[in-house]
Amino acid sequence: MIRSLTLKLALAFLIVSIIGAALAAVLARWSTFTEFGSLVLDQAQSEFVADAATYYRANGSWAGVMGYFPPRGLAPSSGPPPARDRPGQPPAELPLPSADAEHPGTQPPPSFAFALVDQDGYVVVPAGPYRVGDYVPAEELARGVGVEVDGQVVGTVLTAGEPPELTPREELFLTRINRALLYAALGAALIALPLGLLLARTLTRPLRELTAASRAMAQGDLEQSVTVRSQDELGELALAFNQMSAELARANQARRQMTADIAHDLRTPLTVIKGYAEALRDEDLPPTTATFDTIYREAEHLSHLIEDLRTLSLVDAGELTLNCRPASPRDLLERTAAAYLPQAQGLGIALHVDPAPGLPPVHVDPERLAQVLGNLIGNALRHTPGGGRITLAARQHAGAIHLTVQDTGTGIAPADLPHVFDRFYRGDAARETDEGESGLGLAIAKSLVEAQGGTISVSSTRGEGTAFVIALPSQPHTTPDRLN
Repeated sequence: MIRSLTLKLALAFLIVSIIGAALAAVLARWSTFTEFGSLVLDQAQSEFVADAATYYRANGSWAGVMGYFPPRGLAPSSGPPPARDRPGQPPAELPLPSADAEHPGTQPPPSFAFALVDQDGYVVVPAGPYRVGDYVPAEELARGVGVEVDGQVVGTVLTAGEPPELTPREELFLTRINRALLYAALGAALIALPLGLLLARTLTRPLRELTAASRAMAQGDLEQSVTVRSQDELGELALAFNQMSAELARANQARRQMTADIAHDLRTPLTVIKGYAEALRDEDLPPTTATFDTIYREAEHLSHLIEDLRTLSLVDAGELTLNCRPASPRDLLERTAAAYLPQAQGLGIALHVDPAPGLPPVHVDPERLAQVLGNLIGNALRHTPGGGRITLAARQHAGAIHLTVQDTGTGIAPADLPHVFDRFYRGDAARETDEGESGLGLAIAKSLVEAQGGTISVSSTRGEGTAFVIALPSQPHTTPDRLN
């Protein structure tokens, strides 16, 4: 079995070229023989018509014409035979065909390539099915070629027998045509072989590069790139491979960074809890309420991080349970605002709810959407100074309900905006000092919104504030019980 794609393609090109050349040669040979045969037949017919006209002009009738047109293979007589008694009758020395002529053992009539019919419709020179003395109807005569003498049609020539045999010169011409076609087919095959190899190597070169890059990726080196050499399907394949390689490398780097961030976020509360526990065990630290509150907060932080990781793992696995039902946008905003109002008042931040009247319900999981809104409000509270303002608004736009959480806080740097929904992304140094946060809140918010058929976006101006917009379809959105 041939295992080389280059050899397979080269053989395929060669076979196709040979078949194409052979088919072209066969068609050319058939066309040449057919047209040449027609030409020879037309030429012979023209000569037969001219000879018949010459005979009639010399004799004034068709009497004895069969002696002038002997059967094929015999030379015509030197002069016309004796004239017949009346037009339409065969010459006296050639008897009329009788029923005995059709019986076995009797001599068949002479065979000619063309039949000659006199002006009365009787056959005077036989050919094929036409016998001497047979009457030919006018509709059959219409398919023949008339013999004219002095402007008068004196007979008709019908092609009925086998075409005349080729002369040695004609056979030589056809032989040379066949030899030329054979040489052309062999030349096409010889040219197709190197061209096929060249084309096959050109086609398989990108595939070999892709194979080598894929093997390198399988060994752990994900940053692979191949040269895009064309704009065809192979070029698109190379471009798609490069994009896939870059995305895998980016995802692998993000995974490593995420693993490091998770280890860091798990280590910090565990270190605090372990340190306090050891101090309490060694009685280096008194068991006060403040000590136990610190241990409890770190445990809560650890529990919150674990729950966030669990939620993300359910989303990634398509196992997140959703309980979607119609919900009022006003109720969703007011419920979330009521939960965070005491905290906002304690920080001196105004918290307002501004839903538009008459909004249609949205088809969502209220608990999951409240989790998203709570995360956005929590972020706004941490980054809005005292005296600031947080507004929860709901508007209808282009067939969707937009829920907006807008603050007057510090804002987000333009370079960080594209990455705010990435897991564990901390572009803002201020965010690294947040306590009790896992760095997964916005990533979880994005996953939950998209699971319910919506989208989430962010806009921000440094020093002026940030606005998160959740766009949800106003009509019921078909959402499975589990995120798949």
